[in-house]
Amino acid sequence: MDKAKQQIVETVDAAREDLLALSKNIHDNPELGFQEFKAMGFISNTLEKHGFTVQRGYGGLETSFRADLCGSGEGPTVAFLAEYDALNGIGHGCGHNLIATCSVGAFLGLAPLMKELPGRISIIGTPAEEGGAGKVKLLANGAFDDVDFALMMHPSGGGSNLVGRGGRAACTVRVDFTGKGAHSSAPQNGINALSAVISVFNQIDMMRPTFDPQDNINGIVTNGGAAANIIPASAGCAFCLRADTMKRIEVLIDLIKTCVANAEKLTGAKGQVAWDDISAERYPSRPMCQAFKDNMHELGIEMTWPDPKKQYGSSDIGNVSIKIPAIHDYLSITDDKTIQAHTVEYTAASGTPEANEVCLKGAKGLAMTGYDILSDPDFQKEIKEYHDKQIPDFYKH
Repeated sequence: MDKAKQQIVETVDAAREDLLALSKNIHDNPELGFQEFKAMGFISNTLEKHGFTVQRGYGGLETSFRADLCGSGEGPTVAFLAEYDALNGIGHGCGHNLIATCSVGAFLGLAPLMKELPGRISIIGTPAEEGGAGKVKLLANGAFDDVDFALMMHPSGGGSNLVGRGGRAACTVRVDFTGKGAHSSAPQNGINALSAVISVFNQIDMMRPTFDPQDNINGIVTNGGAAANIIPASAGCAFCLRADTMKRIEVLIDLIKTCVANAEKLTGAKGQVAWDDISAERYPSRPMCQAFKDNMHELGIEMTWPDPKKQYGSSDIGNVSIKIPAIHDYLSITDDKTIQAHTVEYTAASGTPEANEVCLKGAKGLAMTGYDILSDPDFQKEIKEYHDKQIPDFYKH
């Protein structure tokens, strides 16, 4: 390990107690998306303790933040991205306490070297990854306009340490029907909103054989009526859509709109369709992933490339990866293959000493990768050329 990277390791180790306290504070105080005021405070206080100025409420989002450190001259901006929202009823079952701590550690670890490096490092807080698409909103508000490279780590499990893992586009669509209430003894006097909901489900199921192999539409009934002896005057449902691209998600949204229109004709109920921001498919930067893989090898963690045939989940990092080169690589916090993300068991795992040790190594690896980028203009060029070839032309207009 060269001298600069050894200094990164030593700097992160020196901040160890502050980073462990940060991880514990976020883990012990889970907050849902756009409500992460405590987490933002814990992170900001840690950064301010180490001498940095924090802009709270960055990018038009109350629970976002940003801190920067300029280097020795003009150059690119490397941003470490932090997530810190929790899951409803589960807590940090996706380990976002570790993501935030890892990025804070990476920022602190690289900071002392910036007096010798051109460019700038930033840490940006990105709220509401779990269903709120915080990064999409930050992108729309220009929060990444001056960022050239984005780096973050996500915890995984089962001993799976992955670089270059992709992800499909995803979106949540909500459908609400309004009918007319009536006594169930005389259903002809009402308009059954629940029947319209059921019709939408049935139509989607009928069309599944025509879906592309990577398409998913999974739904739940969010409102099925108040009592069995009342014709429901209102009913609703929600669907999680996944597909290869945002473009394909738009096609699936149109399909649901058609199903709703058909249900209106069949039942007489009136439907309303609404959808959240689309989390895009992911385009991991292979050169940056390889650098992170090499750095984690130096730190004693072997990482592998993912199975290209396997289907993976989604995240709003995909939208960032379309705009700028980005990595979102995975470090396992438990070897137990029975512990799955988004469970109470994973919440417990994300608060263990073992998980925090992985988090600290990830912070070192991210900082070392940031150093690789800022110290080598040829590497910067390689990353940007790869990104330009990687991103489909329909996103470049």
